[in-house]
Amino acid sequence: MPPEPAFLLHRRPYRETSALVDLLTLNHGRIRAVARGVQRPGAKSRQRLQPFAPLFVTWQGERELKRLVLMETRGHVALLAGEGLLCGLYANEVATRLLPLEMPAADVFAFYTALLEALALPAERALALRRFEWSLLEARGATPRFATPDGARLDGQTRYRFDAPSGAFTPSSGGIEGRTLGYVEQGAWQHPGLAGALKVVMRQALAPLLGSAELRSRQLMQDLVHRRRAAR
Repeated sequence: MPPEPAFLLHRRPYRETSALVDLLTLNHGRIRAVARGVQRPGAKSRQRLQPFAPLFVTWQGERELKRLVLMETRGHVALLAGEGLLCGLYANEVATRLLPLEMPAADVFAFYTALLEALALPAERALALRRFEWSLLEARGATPRFATPDGARLDGQTRYRFDAPSGAFTPSSGGIEGRTLGYVEQGAWQHPGLAGALKVVMRQALAPLLGSAELRSRQLMQDLVHRRRAAR
């Protein structure tokens, strides 16, 4: 096979000197593979196989668990710290949880690449993360329907909450205004004051796919927020 552009999503030790890795690839979506020898001290492959590092990889195997054959760098590692780093870890964790193995996801790969470029820039971080989350929902066929469960249009003055079983929105006094949801549907995500509502919509739509297990990256983000508040 020709070398495939890829990023590391998750890595854990496997046997004595190897690692079990999840990779996001351009043409094959998420693959799981054994990277032999990367746990050896001083191994060049160990230095290459890092989060947020653009890679070229090849693999062998017809079953779900592959064996990496080639692994080369294809660019500079995104140098992230603080909140940007935690957002990157969140993106990796969500992609690992949501993408079925070997389901093509070229759009997810494109938005992930754009996300890594934006994470170092606080002003661009949140919007890039929302677009990446939306690409995951699209890949799973789980984007919200901006209507009521019976198909009626949303009223701009009524407030709604996301209804997971129907994938639509039901009236709720504590929900999001229909006019605001209209901006989300139209993709006008840079509209002033939309960031909070957009985050809520994404979290509610992703929740049924993620299941009940807590996201470790989200807990780390909450810990960072608590530390910042305590330092004031």
